[in-house]
Amino acid sequence: MSKILITGCAGYIGSISTDLFLSQGYEVVGVDNFQTGYKGAVEELQKKYGDKFKFYQSDLKEDLFPIFEKEQGVSAVIHYAASCLVDESMQNPGKYFKNNVSLTANLLQAMDKANIKNIIFSSTCAVYGEAEYFPIDEKHPLKPTTPYGASKKMAEEVIQWFAKLKGFHYIILRYFNVCGANEEGTIGDSKKPSSLLVQNAIRGALGIEKFYLTSPEVDTPDKTPIRDYVDVVDLNEAHIKALEYLVSTGKSEIVNLGTGTGSSVLEVVEQVKKLTGKDIPIEKANTRQGDDAKKIADIKKAGQVLGWKPRKTIEDSVKSLLVWYKNHPQGWEK
Repeated sequence: MSKILITGCAGYIGSISTDLFLSQGYEVVGVDNFQTGYKGAVEELQKKYGDKFKFYQSDLKEDLFPIFEKEQGVSAVIHYAASCLVDESMQNPGKYFKNNVSLTANLLQAMDKANIKNIIFSSTCAVYGEAEYFPIDEKHPLKPTTPYGASKKMAEEVIQWFAKLKGFHYIILRYFNVCGANEEGTIGDSKKPSSLLVQNAIRGALGIEKFYLTSPEVDTPDKTPIRDYVDVVDLNEAHIKALEYLVSTGKSEIVNLGTGTGSSVLEVVEQVKKLTGKDIPIEKANTRQGDDAKKIADIKKAGQVLGWKPRKTIEDSVKSLLVWYKNHPQGWEK
């Protein structure tokens, strides 16, 4: 199997991706600056996989060419590293344009210098903005309503320019809402606090932390936003299929990753209560900025191009997170 480099390998989605790629026989070179990632995740991966996982503590603002030069044989980059809090992007837009746009360009320059032309990019449904129709397919207009969504749209454009001018090949994967832990429940979300609904509802049910309702009142049946929740293992299995497709065909694509179904915030809370058998006291807190009413993915292209479809339900995601939070109530300690 091939050797790949994963940015953001110590973060929530990136660490589970690294675990999955390694379990499939890939060699992985991981890069993270621990700005939002955790040393505990890296140590778990090193303990589990030994020399198959090489880790470098590095920032994407630095020149990554020396890492590529040292780690000969890297065939592709899976680029997860990013700032990804919608509400924070409304308060601090400069951070998002720097981290998500400028540093992506810096990564691509280092890849070009090392003659590595394949990239899988973590994008987001936030590039679409307010939905004009449902479900949202990849041809939907791009009208982001937050600096986070705008920064990811710009990063997509930077990648597309490198494809036109430098011969890069890419798969841009637009995520909908991510939940769950790895299948054993040994690697999960450690954000403090997490901005992710399913995680926060479970933490509330387990009494780890109070659950606060931060969503705005919107035009849906129960007045809370409706989202498409995709399990993190399903999501990362799509990255493996995307890499296989990219290497075998050399064709660049943009693909949605979701389930094609939607649940409101209150519906998710009720599901977590039912699955855990615990009540979740709900308190209102400061309304989060940047949330629109409804986002549901059209995932036909993921099936047609990548041969991917989600296998897991919210129930599966809740079960894996229950194991994770029972063993790591505060996530990774460091």
